[in-house]
Amino acid sequence: MKESLSISLIQANLHWEDVDANLYHFDKLISVIKEIDLILLPEMFNTSFCPKSNHLSESMNGKSVSWMKEISKKKKCVIAGSLMINEEGKVYNRLVWISKDGQISTYDKRHLFSLIEEERHISKGDKRLIVELEGWKICPLICYDLRFPVFSRNNGDYDLLIYLANWPIKRIDAWDTLLKARSIENQCFTIGVNRVGEDGNGIPFNGYTKVFDAFGKELLSAKENMEEVLQIEISLDDLKLKRRQMNFLQDRDNFTLQ
Repeated sequence: MKESLSISLIQANLHWEDVDANLYHFDKLISVIKEIDLILLPEMFNTSFCPKSNHLSESMNGKSVSWMKEISKKKKCVIAGSLMINEEGKVYNRLVWISKDGQISTYDKRHLFSLIEEERHISKGDKRLIVELEGWKICPLICYDLRFPVFSRNNGDYDLLIYLANWPIKRIDAWDTLLKARSIENQCFTIGVNRVGEDGNGIPFNGYTKVFDAFGKELLSAKENMEEVLQIEISLDDLKLKRRQMNFLQDRDNFTLQ
């Protein structure tokens, strides 16, 4: 077990519907990262958030997942990001988690963004994912999932909650508030990785990539409207101390999602 995790959060400007340009761009951004345990990319990092263009979806053996495998192997770390994946006639907004040993875990976005009819082009996932890294238990989710606290509810099964997003400026106040709320109610570290720039629909994004501790204290915030490769170390001892000081999780109601 590793007492602290070193995590790199990449707040990037994404190229609209251009896989090659995005992979090349992330290659340059990642090149500055030295020793790290985990690299986090935004939602639909290889295309920008364009569910209507689901013809850009790839297989799990496609170019983007292969690129992620290469990065994981080269940097000797875990890498995670979401992209459109086609499988058995359906397309998913899939978070792909690649471990240092090459093992792959996946989570398909549960809450699809109906405001732009994501559900018409993307199939819904049916369960969340808990992964382990160096003794840490981690729950990685995607963007709009942030608005649904029941789905992310901590039943004592994770230490770190992650959201990979394309969250626009127009609703950035909700982003800040909800990330903090998720950290407090679940007594865990919470990370939100967002993009910057403007997408192909003219929607602006200003980043605000954040990290909160188990009491809702902001530990890290990216600069507004700027690409950044951020790094933070989070402490398991600190998390355990906070849970001993105020163990709200032991008083939670017992119920399960159907």
